[in-house]
Amino acid sequence: MEWRHIAMARRVRESESGAILRDWGGRIPVALAYPNTYAVGMSSLAIHGLYRWFNALPGVVCERAFASLGRRVQPTGPIITLESQRPLSDAALVAFSVPFEMDYINVISMLRRASIPVRAEERAVGDPLIILGGPAVSANPEPLAVVADAIVIGEAETLLAPLVDCIANSWQQERHHTLRDLANLPGIYVPLVHQGKKIQRQWLEELDDYPTSSSIVAPLAEFGDMHLIEVSRGCGRGCRFCLAGHWYRPPRERSLGTILEQAREGLKQQDKIGLVASAVSDYSHIEELVTELRGMGAAISVSSLRVAPLSPILVRALREGGARSITLAPEAGSESLRRAINKGITHDDIMAATGLAASERFEALKLYFMFGLPGESDQDIEDLIRVVAEIKGLFPRRVIVSLTPFVPKAHTPFERVAMAPKTVLEERLSRIGEGLRRLSVEMRAESIDAARIQGVLARGDRRVGEALLAMATPAASAWKRAFALLHLDMEEYLRERSPQESLPWHFVDSRVAAPSPPEDSDRISAGASKARIPDECILCQARAAEDGR
Repeated sequence: MEWRHIAMARRVRESESGAILRDWGGRIPVALAYPNTYAVGMSSLAIHGLYRWFNALPGVVCERAFASLGRRVQPTGPIITLESQRPLSDAALVAFSVPFEMDYINVISMLRRASIPVRAEERAVGDPLIILGGPAVSANPEPLAVVADAIVIGEAETLLAPLVDCIANSWQQERHHTLRDLANLPGIYVPLVHQGKKIQRQWLEELDDYPTSSSIVAPLAEFGDMHLIEVSRGCGRGCRFCLAGHWYRPPRERSLGTILEQAREGLKQQDKIGLVASAVSDYSHIEELVTELRGMGAAISVSSLRVAPLSPILVRALREGGARSITLAPEAGSESLRRAINKGITHDDIMAATGLAASERFEALKLYFMFGLPGESDQDIEDLIRVVAEIKGLFPRRVIVSLTPFVPKAHTPFERVAMAPKTVLEERLSRIGEGLRRLSVEMRAESIDAARIQGVLARGDRRVGEALLAMATPAASAWKRAFALLHLDMEEYLRERSPQESLPWHFVDSRVAAPSPPEDSDRISAGASKARIPDECILCQARAAEDGR
Protein backbone atom coordinates (compact mmCIF):
# COMPACT_ATOMS: atom_id res chain seq x y z
CA MET A 1 0.00 0.00 0.00
CA GLU A 2 1.37 3.41 -0.96
CA TRP A 3 2.13 5.83 1.86
CA ARG A 4 0.20 8.62 0.14
CA HIS A 5 -3.12 6.77 0.66
CA ILE A 6 -2.42 6.40 4.38
CA ALA A 7 -1.32 10.03 4.63
CA MET A 8 -4.48 11.27 2.93
CA ALA A 9 -6.71 9.20 5.24
CA ARG A 10 -4.92 10.65 8.25
CA ARG A 11 -5.31 14.21 6.95
CA VAL A 12 -9.04 13.72 6.46
CA ARG A 13 -9.46 12.15 9.88
CA GLU A 14 -7.49 14.94 11.54
CA SER A 15 -9.86 17.50 9.98
CA GLU A 16 -12.76 15.90 11.88
CA SER A 17 -13.88 15.89 15.47
CA GLY A 18 -15.95 13.17 17.10
CA ALA A 19 -14.51 10.11 15.34
CA ILE A 20 -14.22 6.98 17.51
CA LEU A 21 -10.77 5.38 17.68
CA ARG A 22 -10.59 1.91 19.24
CA ASP A 23 -8.13 -0.92 19.43
CA TRP A 24 -9.26 -3.92 17.39
CA GLY A 25 -8.10 -6.47 19.93
CA GLY A 26 -10.95 -8.72 21.08
CA ARG A 27 -13.56 -6.82 19.08
CA ILE A 28 -15.54 -7.64 15.95
CA PRO A 29 -14.25 -5.25 13.28
CA VAL A 30 -16.97 -3.65 11.14
CA ALA A 31 -16.19 -1.48 8.12
CA LEU A 32 -19.00 0.94 7.31
CA ALA A 33 -18.59 1.56 3.59
CA TYR A 34 -20.06 4.27 1.39
CA PRO A 35 -19.77 3.76 -2.39
CA ASN A 36 -19.05 7.36 -3.29
CA THR A 37 -16.80 10.18 -2.15
CA TYR A 38 -16.11 11.09 1.46
CA ALA A 39 -17.76 14.48 0.91
CA VAL A 40 -21.01 12.84 -0.19
CA GLY A 41 -20.93 10.01 2.34
CA MET A 42 -20.35 12.25 5.35
CA SER A 43 -23.39 14.28 4.29
CA SER A 44 -25.53 11.15 4.73
CA LEU A 45 -27.29 10.76 8.06
CA ALA A 46 -27.34 7.01 7.44
CA ILE A 47 -23.55 6.96 7.78
CA HIS A 48 -23.62 9.12 10.91
CA GLY A 49 -26.34 6.99 12.50
CA LEU A 50 -24.88 3.60 11.63
CA TYR A 51 -21.44 4.67 12.82
CA ARG A 52 -22.85 5.72 16.18
CA TRP A 53 -25.04 2.63 16.62
CA PHE A 54 -22.43 0.05 15.57
CA ASN A 55 -19.88 1.56 17.93
CA ALA A 56 -22.44 1.57 20.76
CA LEU A 57 -22.66 -2.24 20.59
CA PRO A 58 -20.41 -4.09 23.05
CA GLY A 59 -17.45 -5.87 21.53
CA VAL A 60 -17.59 -3.97 18.23
CA VAL A 61 -15.20 -1.56 16.56
CA CYS A 62 -16.65 0.26 13.54
CA GLU A 63 -14.55 2.29 11.10
CA ARG A 64 -15.50 4.06 7.87
CA ALA A 65 -14.39 3.51 4.29
CA PHE A 66 -15.24 5.45 1.13
CA ALA A 67 -14.82 4.94 -2.61
CA SER A 68 -12.69 8.08 -2.60
CA LEU A 69 -11.36 10.61 -0.11
CA GLY A 70 -10.94 13.11 -2.93
CA ARG A 71 -13.38 15.01 -5.11
CA ARG A 72 -14.25 12.15 -7.43
CA VAL A 73 -14.33 8.37 -7.39
CA GLN A 74 -11.18 6.79 -8.82
CA PRO A 75 -11.15 3.32 -10.46
CA THR A 76 -7.89 2.26 -8.81
CA GLY A 77 -6.07 2.46 -5.49
CA PRO A 78 -6.53 0.58 -2.21
CA ILE A 79 -9.59 0.92 0.01
CA ILE A 80 -8.60 1.51 3.62
CA THR A 81 -10.52 2.49 6.73
CA LEU A 82 -10.35 6.11 7.76
CA GLU A 83 -9.73 5.58 11.46
CA SER A 84 -6.82 3.09 11.47
CA GLN A 85 -5.95 2.88 7.75
CA ARG A 86 -6.44 -0.89 7.70
CA PRO A 87 -7.34 -2.71 4.48
CA LEU A 88 -11.06 -3.21 3.98
CA SER A 89 -10.42 -6.95 3.74
CA ASP A 90 -9.35 -7.03 7.41
CA ALA A 91 -12.93 -6.44 8.60
CA ALA A 92 -15.23 -9.27 9.66
CA LEU A 93 -18.19 -7.38 8.23
CA VAL A 94 -18.30 -4.77 5.48
CA ALA A 95 -21.63 -2.94 5.72
CA PHE A 96 -22.41 -0.86 2.63
CA SER A 97 -24.95 1.95 2.79
CA VAL A 98 -26.24 2.18 -0.80
CA PRO A 99 -28.89 4.88 -1.21
CA PHE A 100 -28.71 5.30 -5.01
CA GLU A 101 -28.72 2.89 -7.96
CA MET A 102 -25.92 4.74 -9.72
CA ASP A 103 -23.54 3.77 -6.90
CA TYR A 104 -23.94 0.02 -7.54
CA ILE A 105 -20.90 -0.06 -9.80
CA ASN A 106 -18.86 1.63 -7.06
CA VAL A 107 -19.74 -1.18 -4.63
CA ILE A 108 -18.19 -3.65 -7.07
CA SER A 109 -15.20 -1.40 -7.71
CA MET A 110 -14.51 -1.02 -3.98
CA LEU A 111 -14.52 -4.79 -3.47
CA ARG A 112 -12.14 -5.30 -6.38
CA ARG A 113 -9.80 -2.59 -5.15
CA ALA A 114 -9.85 -4.22 -1.70
CA SER A 115 -9.02 -7.66 -3.18
CA ILE A 116 -12.27 -9.10 -1.82
CA PRO A 117 -13.96 -11.65 -4.12
CA VAL A 118 -16.80 -9.81 -5.85
CA ARG A 119 -19.15 -12.79 -6.15
CA ALA A 120 -20.65 -13.95 -2.87
CA GLU A 121 -20.31 -17.60 -3.93
CA GLU A 122 -16.53 -17.20 -4.31
CA ARG A 123 -15.85 -15.92 -0.78
CA ALA A 124 -14.39 -18.30 1.75
CA VAL A 125 -13.50 -18.47 5.44
CA GLY A 126 -11.45 -15.39 6.26
CA ASP A 127 -13.18 -13.14 3.76
CA PRO A 128 -15.44 -10.45 5.23
CA LEU A 129 -19.20 -10.74 5.05
CA ILE A 130 -20.64 -8.20 2.61
CA ILE A 131 -23.98 -6.77 3.73
CA LEU A 132 -25.85 -4.09 1.81
CA GLY A 133 -28.62 -1.72 2.87
CA GLY A 134 -30.33 1.46 1.74
CA PRO A 135 -33.60 2.31 -0.01
CA ALA A 136 -32.57 1.49 -3.58
CA VAL A 137 -31.02 -1.92 -2.92
CA SER A 138 -33.73 -2.72 -0.35
CA ALA A 139 -36.60 -2.05 -2.74
CA ASN A 140 -35.10 -4.25 -5.47
CA PRO A 141 -32.14 -6.33 -4.25
CA GLU A 142 -31.72 -8.45 -7.38
CA PRO A 143 -29.13 -6.43 -9.37
CA LEU A 144 -26.67 -6.84 -6.47
CA ALA A 145 -27.82 -10.28 -5.31
CA VAL A 146 -24.80 -11.90 -6.97
CA VAL A 147 -22.50 -9.64 -4.90
CA ALA A 148 -24.12 -9.50 -1.47
CA ASP A 149 -23.87 -12.09 1.26
CA ALA A 150 -26.94 -10.44 2.76
CA ILE A 151 -29.17 -7.45 2.09
CA VAL A 152 -31.14 -5.58 4.76
CA ILE A 153 -34.73 -5.04 3.64
CA GLY A 154 -35.98 -1.81 5.17
CA GLU A 155 -34.69 0.21 8.10
CA ALA A 156 -31.64 -1.22 9.84
CA GLU A 157 -31.70 0.22 13.36
CA THR A 158 -33.31 -2.70 15.18
CA LEU A 159 -31.36 -5.29 13.15
CA LEU A 160 -27.83 -4.20 14.05
CA ALA A 161 -27.56 -5.96 17.42
CA PRO A 162 -28.91 -9.35 16.25
CA LEU A 163 -26.80 -9.04 13.10
CA VAL A 164 -23.60 -8.58 15.10
CA ASP A 165 -24.61 -11.34 17.54
CA CYS A 166 -25.07 -13.69 14.61
CA ILE A 167 -21.64 -12.84 13.23
CA ALA A 168 -20.02 -13.11 16.68
CA ASN A 169 -21.41 -16.63 17.10
CA SER A 170 -20.35 -17.89 13.68
CA TRP A 171 -17.38 -15.75 12.66
CA GLN A 172 -14.51 -17.83 11.24
CA GLN A 173 -16.84 -20.83 10.77
CA GLU A 174 -17.85 -22.23 7.41
CA ARG A 175 -19.66 -19.47 5.55
CA HIS A 176 -22.78 -21.49 4.84
CA HIS A 177 -23.45 -21.73 8.60
CA THR A 178 -23.22 -17.96 8.93
CA LEU A 179 -25.42 -17.36 5.89
CA ARG A 180 -28.03 -19.78 7.20
CA ASP A 181 -28.08 -17.99 10.56
CA LEU A 182 -28.37 -14.60 8.88
CA ALA A 183 -31.30 -15.83 6.77
CA ASN A 184 -33.21 -16.65 9.95
CA LEU A 185 -33.16 -13.00 11.03
CA PRO A 186 -36.21 -10.87 10.15
CA GLY A 187 -35.71 -8.53 7.20
CA ILE A 188 -32.47 -10.15 6.03
CA TYR A 189 -32.30 -11.45 2.45
CA VAL A 190 -29.51 -13.95 1.84
CA PRO A 191 -29.47 -14.64 -1.92
CA LEU A 192 -27.34 -17.81 -1.80
CA VAL A 193 -29.72 -19.64 0.55
CA HIS A 194 -33.02 -17.89 -0.18
CA GLN A 195 -35.83 -20.34 -0.95
CA GLY A 196 -38.51 -17.98 -2.16
CA LYS A 197 -40.15 -16.90 1.08
CA LYS A 198 -41.35 -13.33 1.47
CA ILE A 199 -38.93 -10.98 3.22
CA GLN A 200 -40.78 -8.34 5.22
CA ARG A 201 -39.56 -4.77 5.19
CA GLN A 202 -38.40 -3.70 8.64
CA TRP A 203 -39.33 -0.30 10.03
CA LEU A 204 -38.64 1.64 13.20
CA GLU A 205 -41.84 2.43 15.04
CA GLU A 206 -40.43 5.02 17.45
CA LEU A 207 -37.82 7.31 15.92
CA ASP A 208 -36.86 8.83 19.27
CA ASP A 209 -35.38 5.46 20.28
CA TYR A 210 -32.57 6.05 17.77
CA PRO A 211 -31.57 9.73 17.63
CA THR A 212 -30.26 10.48 14.15
CA SER A 213 -28.04 13.51 13.76
CA SER A 214 -24.45 14.31 12.84
CA SER A 215 -22.16 12.19 15.02
CA ILE A 216 -18.93 13.60 13.55
CA VAL A 217 -18.06 17.17 12.62
CA ALA A 218 -16.71 16.77 9.09
CA PRO A 219 -15.75 20.13 7.54
CA LEU A 220 -14.81 18.47 4.23
CA ALA A 221 -18.32 17.04 3.73
CA GLU A 222 -20.75 18.67 1.31
CA PHE A 223 -22.81 19.90 4.27
CA GLY A 224 -19.83 20.15 6.57
CA ASP A 225 -20.79 23.60 7.84
CA MET A 226 -23.94 22.37 9.59
CA HIS A 227 -25.22 19.88 12.16
CA LEU A 228 -27.74 17.61 10.42
CA ILE A 229 -30.84 16.36 12.26
CA GLU A 230 -33.52 14.00 10.96
CA VAL A 231 -36.88 15.48 11.98
CA SER A 232 -39.15 12.89 10.39
CA ARG A 233 -39.09 9.84 8.15
CA GLY A 234 -41.44 9.03 5.31
CA CYS A 235 -44.15 11.12 3.72
CA GLY A 236 -47.92 10.69 3.68
CA ARG A 237 -48.50 12.61 0.46
CA GLY A 238 -48.49 9.59 -1.83
CA CYS A 239 -46.80 11.03 -4.93
CA ARG A 240 -46.97 8.16 -7.40
CA PHE A 241 -43.38 8.48 -8.62
CA CYS A 242 -41.66 8.67 -5.23
CA LEU A 243 -39.91 5.64 -3.73
CA ALA A 244 -39.24 7.37 -0.39
CA GLY A 245 -42.90 8.29 0.01
CA HIS A 246 -43.99 4.66 -0.32
CA TRP A 247 -40.98 2.77 1.06
CA TYR A 248 -40.85 4.66 4.35
CA ARG A 249 -44.53 4.41 5.21
CA PRO A 250 -46.02 5.11 7.65
CA PRO A 251 -44.66 8.63 8.07
CA ARG A 252 -43.20 9.17 11.53
CA GLU A 253 -41.92 12.20 13.41
CA ARG A 254 -39.36 12.80 16.10
CA SER A 255 -40.57 14.66 19.15
CA LEU A 256 -39.88 18.37 19.33
CA GLY A 257 -37.97 17.87 22.56
CA THR A 258 -35.64 15.27 21.04
CA ILE A 259 -34.84 17.48 18.05
CA LEU A 260 -34.14 20.50 20.24
CA GLU A 261 -31.88 18.42 22.49
CA GLN A 262 -29.89 17.27 19.45
CA ALA A 263 -29.73 20.86 18.22
CA ARG A 264 -28.31 22.09 21.54
CA GLU A 265 -25.56 19.48 21.32
CA GLY A 266 -24.81 20.35 17.71
CA LEU A 267 -24.67 24.08 18.38
CA LYS A 268 -21.79 23.52 20.79
CA GLN A 269 -19.61 22.98 17.72
CA GLN A 270 -21.45 24.50 14.75
CA ASP A 271 -23.79 27.44 14.30
CA LYS A 272 -26.04 26.04 11.57
CA ILE A 273 -28.69 23.32 11.86
CA GLY A 274 -29.70 21.31 8.78
CA LEU A 275 -33.19 19.83 9.06
CA VAL A 276 -33.51 16.58 7.10
CA ALA A 277 -36.76 14.88 6.03
CA SER A 278 -38.71 13.89 2.95
CA ALA A 279 -41.04 16.80 3.69
CA VAL A 280 -39.56 19.17 6.28
CA SER A 281 -42.41 21.67 6.00
CA ASP A 282 -44.93 18.90 6.85
CA TYR A 283 -43.41 18.43 10.32
CA SER A 284 -46.29 19.10 12.70
CA HIS A 285 -44.26 21.43 14.96
CA ILE A 286 -42.24 23.14 12.24
CA GLU A 287 -43.04 26.72 13.23
CA GLU A 288 -42.33 26.10 16.90
CA LEU A 289 -39.14 24.25 15.97
CA VAL A 290 -37.67 26.99 13.78
CA THR A 291 -38.69 29.67 16.30
CA GLU A 292 -36.85 27.79 19.06
CA LEU A 293 -33.80 27.24 16.85
CA ARG A 294 -33.62 30.91 15.92
CA GLY A 295 -33.92 31.72 19.62
CA MET A 296 -30.82 29.59 20.21
CA GLY A 297 -29.01 31.67 17.62
CA ALA A 298 -28.95 28.91 15.01
CA ALA A 299 -28.89 29.45 11.29
CA ILE A 300 -31.27 26.98 9.63
CA SER A 301 -31.01 25.02 6.41
CA VAL A 302 -33.39 22.59 4.73
CA SER A 303 -33.33 20.70 1.43
CA SER A 304 -36.19 21.36 -0.97
CA LEU A 305 -39.52 22.59 0.37
CA ARG A 306 -42.98 21.40 -0.50
CA VAL A 307 -44.80 24.18 -2.34
CA ALA A 308 -47.84 23.88 -0.07
CA PRO A 309 -48.19 24.15 2.81
CA LEU A 310 -45.30 26.57 3.09
CA SER A 311 -44.90 28.33 6.41
CA PRO A 312 -43.95 32.03 6.24
CA ILE A 313 -42.26 31.59 9.62
CA LEU A 314 -40.07 28.81 8.22
CA VAL A 315 -39.21 30.79 5.09
CA ARG A 316 -38.30 33.88 7.11
CA ALA A 317 -36.18 31.81 9.49
CA LEU A 318 -34.24 30.42 6.53
CA ARG A 319 -33.58 33.91 5.17
CA GLU A 320 -32.66 35.39 8.55
CA GLY A 321 -30.29 32.47 9.06
CA GLY A 322 -28.32 33.47 5.99
CA ALA A 323 -29.87 31.24 3.31
CA ARG A 324 -29.34 32.89 -0.08
CA SER A 325 -31.53 30.54 -2.11
CA ILE A 326 -34.72 28.58 -1.65
CA THR A 327 -35.73 25.41 -3.48
CA LEU A 328 -39.26 24.41 -4.46
CA ALA A 329 -40.40 21.24 -6.24
CA PRO A 330 -43.47 21.71 -8.46
CA GLU A 331 -42.41 18.50 -10.36
CA ALA A 332 -44.76 19.17 -13.32
CA GLY A 333 -45.89 22.29 -15.14
CA SER A 334 -49.58 21.56 -15.69
CA GLU A 335 -52.13 21.12 -12.95
CA SER A 336 -53.64 18.08 -14.67
CA LEU A 337 -50.26 16.30 -14.78
CA ARG A 338 -49.61 17.16 -11.14
CA ARG A 339 -52.97 15.59 -10.29
CA ALA A 340 -52.08 12.52 -12.33
CA ILE A 341 -48.86 11.97 -10.38
CA ASN A 342 -50.69 12.87 -7.15
CA LYS A 343 -48.61 15.97 -6.50
CA GLY A 344 -51.38 17.75 -4.69
CA ILE A 345 -50.48 21.38 -5.37
CA THR A 346 -52.26 23.94 -7.53
CA HIS A 347 -51.06 26.70 -9.80
CA ASP A 348 -52.11 29.21 -7.14
CA ASP A 349 -50.02 27.33 -4.55
CA ILE A 350 -46.94 27.67 -6.77
CA MET A 351 -47.48 31.37 -7.32
CA ALA A 352 -48.09 31.97 -3.61
CA ALA A 353 -44.85 30.16 -2.70
CA THR A 354 -42.97 32.16 -5.34
CA GLY A 355 -44.38 35.41 -3.99
CA LEU A 356 -43.32 34.45 -0.47
CA ALA A 357 -39.77 33.71 -1.67
CA ALA A 358 -39.67 37.03 -3.51
CA SER A 359 -40.92 38.98 -0.49
CA GLU A 360 -38.10 37.57 1.65
CA ARG A 361 -35.62 38.69 -1.02
CA PHE A 362 -33.80 35.42 -1.58
CA GLU A 363 -31.05 35.82 -4.15
CA ALA A 364 -32.04 32.69 -6.07
CA LEU A 365 -35.04 30.43 -6.53
CA LYS A 366 -34.35 26.81 -7.51
CA LEU A 367 -37.12 24.73 -9.08
CA TYR A 368 -37.27 20.96 -9.51
CA PHE A 369 -39.24 19.51 -12.44
CA MET A 370 -39.48 16.07 -13.99
CA PHE A 371 -40.09 15.31 -17.64
CA GLY A 372 -41.08 12.10 -19.41
CA LEU A 373 -43.83 11.45 -16.85
CA PRO A 374 -46.57 8.90 -17.62
CA GLY A 375 -49.31 10.55 -19.63
CA GLU A 376 -47.20 13.63 -20.37
CA SER A 377 -48.16 15.52 -23.55
CA ASP A 378 -46.64 18.29 -25.65
CA GLN A 379 -49.07 20.65 -23.95
CA ASP A 380 -47.65 19.71 -20.55
CA ILE A 381 -44.20 20.79 -21.78
CA GLU A 382 -45.61 24.12 -22.93
CA ASP A 383 -47.31 24.51 -19.56
CA LEU A 384 -43.99 23.88 -17.78
CA ILE A 385 -42.36 26.70 -19.75
CA ARG A 386 -45.37 28.93 -19.13
CA VAL A 387 -45.36 28.37 -15.36
CA VAL A 388 -41.63 29.13 -15.19
CA ALA A 389 -42.32 32.36 -17.09
CA GLU A 390 -44.93 33.33 -14.51
CA ILE A 391 -42.54 32.45 -11.70
CA LYS A 392 -39.84 34.57 -13.33
CA GLY A 393 -42.30 37.46 -13.45
CA LEU A 394 -42.90 37.23 -9.71
CA PHE A 395 -39.28 36.48 -8.79
CA PRO A 396 -37.11 38.93 -10.75
CA ARG A 397 -33.81 37.63 -9.43
CA ARG A 398 -31.96 34.42 -10.34
CA VAL A 399 -34.17 31.43 -11.26
CA ILE A 400 -32.59 27.98 -11.73
CA VAL A 401 -34.59 25.06 -13.15
CA SER A 402 -33.35 21.50 -12.49
CA LEU A 403 -34.79 18.86 -14.82
CA THR A 404 -34.78 15.12 -14.19
CA PRO A 405 -36.15 12.37 -16.44
CA PHE A 406 -38.86 10.31 -14.75
CA VAL A 407 -37.57 6.87 -13.68
CA PRO A 408 -40.09 4.18 -12.61
CA LYS A 409 -39.23 2.65 -9.22
CA ALA A 410 -40.17 -0.61 -7.51
CA HIS A 411 -42.88 -0.49 -4.84
CA THR A 412 -44.49 2.65 -6.23
CA PRO A 413 -47.77 2.86 -8.16
CA PHE A 414 -45.64 3.49 -11.26
CA GLU A 415 -43.52 0.35 -10.85
CA ARG A 416 -44.97 -1.24 -14.02
CA VAL A 417 -45.09 1.76 -16.36
CA ALA A 418 -42.67 2.23 -19.23
CA MET A 419 -39.88 4.78 -19.13
CA ALA A 420 -40.21 7.29 -21.95
CA PRO A 421 -38.08 6.46 -25.03
CA LYS A 422 -34.75 8.22 -25.33
CA THR A 423 -35.84 10.12 -28.46
CA VAL A 424 -38.91 11.46 -26.66
CA LEU A 425 -36.85 12.55 -23.65
CA GLU A 426 -34.31 14.28 -25.88
CA GLU A 427 -37.00 16.10 -27.85
CA ARG A 428 -38.80 17.30 -24.73
CA LEU A 429 -35.61 18.40 -23.02
CA SER A 430 -34.65 20.34 -26.15
CA ARG A 431 -38.03 22.09 -26.22
CA ILE A 432 -37.81 22.98 -22.54
CA GLY A 433 -34.27 24.27 -23.04
CA GLU A 434 -35.31 26.52 -25.90
CA GLY A 435 -38.20 27.91 -23.88
CA LEU A 436 -36.12 28.59 -20.79
CA ARG A 437 -33.36 30.28 -22.78
CA ARG A 438 -35.92 32.76 -24.06
CA LEU A 439 -36.75 33.54 -20.43
CA SER A 440 -33.07 33.96 -19.43
CA VAL A 441 -33.53 31.16 -16.90
CA GLU A 442 -30.69 28.81 -15.97
CA MET A 443 -31.31 25.13 -16.73
CA ARG A 444 -29.56 22.12 -15.22
CA ALA A 445 -30.53 18.74 -16.64
CA GLU A 446 -29.63 15.25 -15.51
CA SER A 447 -28.10 13.06 -18.19
CA ILE A 448 -30.72 11.10 -20.12
CA ASP A 449 -28.28 8.21 -20.61
CA ALA A 450 -27.61 8.11 -16.86
CA ALA A 451 -31.34 8.18 -16.10
CA ARG A 452 -31.93 5.24 -18.45
CA ILE A 453 -29.20 3.24 -16.71
CA GLN A 454 -30.81 4.12 -13.39
CA GLY A 455 -34.13 2.89 -14.81
CA VAL A 456 -32.58 -0.48 -15.70
CA LEU A 457 -30.99 -0.84 -12.26
CA ALA A 458 -34.16 0.19 -10.43
CA ARG A 459 -36.21 -2.62 -12.02
CA GLY A 460 -33.46 -5.02 -13.03
CA ASP A 461 -32.85 -8.68 -12.24
CA ARG A 462 -29.72 -10.76 -11.61
CA ARG A 463 -28.74 -10.57 -15.28
CA VAL A 464 -28.29 -6.83 -14.75
CA GLY A 465 -25.95 -7.72 -11.89
CA GLU A 466 -23.90 -9.81 -14.30
CA ALA A 467 -23.66 -6.77 -16.58
CA LEU A 468 -22.38 -4.71 -13.65
CA LEU A 469 -19.69 -7.30 -13.02
CA ALA A 470 -18.67 -7.13 -16.68
CA MET A 471 -18.14 -3.37 -16.56
CA ALA A 472 -14.71 -1.86 -16.05
CA THR A 473 -15.97 1.73 -15.58
CA PRO A 474 -19.35 3.38 -14.90
CA ALA A 475 -19.38 5.05 -18.33
CA ALA A 476 -22.47 4.66 -20.53
CA SER A 477 -20.27 3.13 -23.24
CA ALA A 478 -19.06 0.43 -20.83
CA TRP A 479 -22.66 -0.26 -19.86
CA LYS A 480 -23.63 -0.77 -23.51
CA ARG A 481 -20.66 -3.07 -24.11
CA ALA A 482 -21.54 -5.17 -21.06
CA PHE A 483 -25.15 -5.52 -22.19
CA ALA A 484 -24.04 -6.50 -25.69
CA LEU A 485 -21.59 -9.05 -24.29
CA LEU A 486 -24.39 -10.72 -22.31
CA HIS A 487 -26.95 -10.36 -25.11
CA LEU A 488 -29.19 -8.15 -22.98
CA ASP A 489 -31.47 -5.39 -24.22
CA MET A 490 -31.92 -2.21 -22.17
CA GLU A 491 -35.36 -1.65 -23.66
CA GLU A 492 -36.51 -4.94 -22.15
CA TYR A 493 -35.99 -3.42 -18.71
CA LEU A 494 -37.45 -0.01 -19.55
CA ARG A 495 -40.70 -1.30 -21.08
CA GLU A 496 -44.14 -1.48 -19.49
CA ARG A 497 -44.76 -4.56 -17.31
CA SER A 498 -48.13 -6.29 -17.58
CA PRO A 499 -50.27 -6.83 -14.45
CA GLN A 500 -49.73 -10.60 -14.80
CA GLU A 501 -45.94 -10.36 -15.04
CA SER A 502 -43.87 -11.42 -12.04
CA LEU A 503 -41.47 -8.69 -10.97
CA PRO A 504 -37.88 -9.35 -9.81
CA TRP A 505 -38.64 -7.86 -6.39
CA HIS A 506 -41.85 -9.88 -5.86
CA PHE A 507 -40.47 -11.56 -2.73
CA VAL A 508 -39.94 -8.21 -0.96
CA ASP A 509 -42.98 -7.53 1.21
CA SER A 510 -43.11 -3.76 1.65
CA ARG A 511 -46.05 -4.24 4.05
CA VAL A 512 -47.94 -1.62 2.08
CA ALA A 513 -49.99 -3.05 -0.78
CA ALA A 514 -49.59 -1.09 -4.01
CA PRO A 515 -52.58 -0.11 -6.16
CA SER A 516 -53.21 -2.60 -8.96
CA PRO A 517 -51.91 -1.41 -12.35
CA PRO A 518 -55.26 -1.40 -14.23
CA GLU A 519 -56.96 0.70 -11.56
CA ASP A 520 -54.02 3.04 -11.25
CA SER A 521 -53.81 3.48 -15.02
CA ASP A 522 -57.44 4.51 -15.10
CA ARG A 523 -56.90 6.99 -12.29
CA ILE A 524 -53.87 8.49 -14.05
CA SER A 525 -55.85 8.95 -17.24
CA ALA A 526 -58.66 10.58 -15.32
CA GLY A 527 -56.26 12.90 -13.52
CA ALA A 528 -57.34 11.71 -10.08
CA SER A 529 -55.46 13.59 -7.40
CA LYS A 530 -55.75 11.40 -4.32
CA ALA A 531 -53.79 8.23 -3.72
CA ARG A 532 -55.92 5.25 -2.83
CA ILE A 533 -54.92 3.41 0.32
CA PRO A 534 -55.26 -0.26 -0.61
CA ASP A 535 -57.53 -2.70 1.18
CA GLU A 536 -54.69 -4.20 3.21
CA CYS A 537 -52.20 -1.57 4.22
CA ILE A 538 -50.53 -3.57 6.98
CA LEU A 539 -48.82 -0.60 8.59
CA CYS A 540 -51.72 1.77 9.12
CA GLN A 541 -54.62 -0.70 8.87
CA ALA A 542 -56.44 1.66 6.53
CA ARG A 543 -59.42 0.26 4.67
CA ALA A 544 -60.03 1.27 1.05
CA ALA A 545 -60.30 5.00 1.64
CA GLU A 546 -59.18 8.04 -0.26
CA ASP A 547 -56.03 9.40 1.30
CA GLY A 548 -56.71 13.08 1.83
CA ARG A 549 -53.49 13.88 3.68
